[in-house]
Amino acid sequence: MSHQGLHILYHLLNSHPQVQAERSYCPAPDAEELLRAQHRPLTALESGRPLGSFDLLGITLPHELCYTNILTILDLAGLPFRAADRVDDQPLVIGGGACAFNAEPVAELFDAILLGDGEEAIFAISDLVRHHKRAGTARRDLVEALADIPGVYLPHHYQPRYDEAGRLMAIEVQPGKAERVRRRVLPDLDRLDHLTHPLVPNAKIVHDRLGVEIARGCTRGCRFCQAGITYRPVRERSVEQICALAEEGIARSGFDEIALLSLSTGDYSCLPQLLPRLMNRFAEQRVSLSMPSMRVGTLGADLMEQIKRVRKTGFTLAPEAGSERLRRAINKGITEEDLLASVENAFALGWNLIKLYFMIGLPGETLEDIDAIAELARKTGRAGKVSQRGRRRVNVSVGTFIPKPHTPFQWEPQLSIEQSRERIGRLRAALDRSGVHVKYHTPEQSYLEGVFSRGDRRLTELLIGAWRDGARLDSWSDYFNLERWLAAANRCGIDLDAYLRRRSLDEVLPWHHLDTGVDPEFLKRERQAAEQQLYTPDCRYHGCQKCGLCDFKTIRPLVQDPHRQVPPPGTTPAAPRTEAAPSRGQLSFITYERIGPICFLGHLEFMQAMVRSIRRAGLTPLFSQGFNPTPKLSFGPALPVGTESLCEFLLLEHRDPINESDSWIERLNQSLPPGVRVTAIRPYRGRLPQSIACSYRIDLPFPLEERDSGLIEAFLVAERFDIDRSRKNKTSRLDLRPLVHELAIIDRQTVTAVIAYHSGQPGCKPLELLAQVLQREPHSLLCSRVLKTAWQPLDP
Repeated sequence: MSHQGLHILYHLLNSHPQVQAERSYCPAPDAEELLRAQHRPLTALESGRPLGSFDLLGITLPHELCYTNILTILDLAGLPFRAADRVDDQPLVIGGGACAFNAEPVAELFDAILLGDGEEAIFAISDLVRHHKRAGTARRDLVEALADIPGVYLPHHYQPRYDEAGRLMAIEVQPGKAERVRRRVLPDLDRLDHLTHPLVPNAKIVHDRLGVEIARGCTRGCRFCQAGITYRPVRERSVEQICALAEEGIARSGFDEIALLSLSTGDYSCLPQLLPRLMNRFAEQRVSLSMPSMRVGTLGADLMEQIKRVRKTGFTLAPEAGSERLRRAINKGITEEDLLASVENAFALGWNLIKLYFMIGLPGETLEDIDAIAELARKTGRAGKVSQRGRRRVNVSVGTFIPKPHTPFQWEPQLSIEQSRERIGRLRAALDRSGVHVKYHTPEQSYLEGVFSRGDRRLTELLIGAWRDGARLDSWSDYFNLERWLAAANRCGIDLDAYLRRRSLDEVLPWHHLDTGVDPEFLKRERQAAEQQLYTPDCRYHGCQKCGLCDFKTIRPLVQDPHRQVPPPGTTPAAPRTEAAPSRGQLSFITYERIGPICFLGHLEFMQAMVRSIRRAGLTPLFSQGFNPTPKLSFGPALPVGTESLCEFLLLEHRDPINESDSWIERLNQSLPPGVRVTAIRPYRGRLPQSIACSYRIDLPFPLEERDSGLIEAFLVAERFDIDRSRKNKTSRLDLRPLVHELAIIDRQTVTAVIAYHSGQPGCKPLELLAQVLQREPHSLLCSRVLKTAWQPLDP
């Protein structure tokens, strides 16, 4: 759900009058098990239609350890794994995304794979599918027609040939087909209106914010970075369009954070103009800015001052290597002095936590380079002492270097699991008791990622075998099990270690026929420059470096301010602040209903959904003060998950008076999620009641028996009714009897209850009460419908 590419394509496709695009996500194993037990297919999120009924399934390939997800989706959709086995009435399956540039381990699963930017290609694909659907074309002929769209790769046109030892000797191409498939490049980001109606989740997601892509591509030239090759050239969006997208996106979403997205956001040439403009517009609404991809030296103290005007978002720096020598080899282009200056600025401006990212196993690395990581981390921690504002923390995150395809290091070997463990252990020992916290990507996951990153089509059999053995969601460490993969590899006769070996420069690589547009000779020159520790400058500001991509007619770098020089810290004039002074606004008491599937949201998620709805409606909440301002909003007692209600309430302190409550009710209801409806708004004084009695109606999934009536009568006459309750590994006793004011049977399957709640004290959920009183397993009550019908205050 956080994937920006999915948002862009979803928005563009649904803007087409003859296309309907919906979403589906790979279920976690418990949900998958439930679907299988009930013989139900995987469906689209919006309509609930089975995936197998669509014309086209587009599956993104963001990460190699997501490959088992593809099999789960295809199987639950009722589709064969391999494209060659699908028949006419089954949808086309198309892949794309970061891993498309070596999708060979999963190539046979797809009818077609798109290389590169999808914004224009997706319309060409959908128009072709619509045309052939009307004409009744056979599925096979439709797939063949896709090859005429630039950037579309048909795996069955290309077949690998191996020698007797299992070495790849050639990629054989069908007669009349191109020797290499060239990546698609969108020349100008400003041509398309992206995400003016952003997708807004109700459930909490990883990156829960409005993403605005300010630039695509990076030509800093880090030699380990695949994205720096596959997203070239740099194409910056104009300041005007960025501000317009932010304006529309915040108004239509209700998000309280804007993420400025790019491979290297600090390199955006108009950042000194953009940041003050956005902050002056959104600071009063307490909408913060985050920049997830910052390069050391690109963010001066004055720009950092702008970012923290609302709240301080995360501060992560990526030195990648500990020593100057190794940073020169990878073309990182930053010095230790640059890093420490950035850290000192951040600590001095109030950041409490700095995160540093390093890689181990880079080409040419020695154990002294591992020690240099520890020393740089310690220096970073000492830099925090320049501020006397409390404890400053440093987190070091370490990952094993993976030689990615289409990079100058694609021929290099990868560390073994044992080597990775040894170097991580050395680093942890060096930082023990230093106050620096070390996190690391598990060597086992890096090992498998490296195998699939550099793999070929023989790995398809391995993938299917491991999936059948239970491999799921391998990028999540709590699901990952390398032993499962090793066992499957043993059955298939595949030597996984062989994929991590050094490759010779004249060797045929599995991705040989997939063309990023960058000349392979450029990669070889960069590899040689790494060995000599030579710096390759950024072509945005220092002239063309002859990578071979740009024709300077349609494809060329687009930089809004080609003369930008990153100022030294403290030299950029600060923009005037426009934050409103703290004030007291109007209190409004808002009552609402919550009916239907929305009742399955947890309380914290529902609170967030309501805050966003209030923002979308145009009501301006007042905010708390401090480092993390939040809206002044108070809710009644949390509804148990799965409970519907006719009588919820909240108290909102807002700036603008509400004179025409009916108009505001209508505006709120238009912005609320389905199932939530405001019923009244009125002025309010004082605070919410701290003790209330809530009335419930419970429709049971089974008929009550005479025994149940006796148990309820016994409960009502009892003086105490103690239960044992476990919370966070602690067991406590709770007397339910004083909490229950009424409990009655209405008919054979309906019970009513009145339960008291006191702020700050343990409460009781209706189904928990019935499970205890009726002496039934809680599971047997899960399909009950619980409806809250009324409440009244118990406070004096």
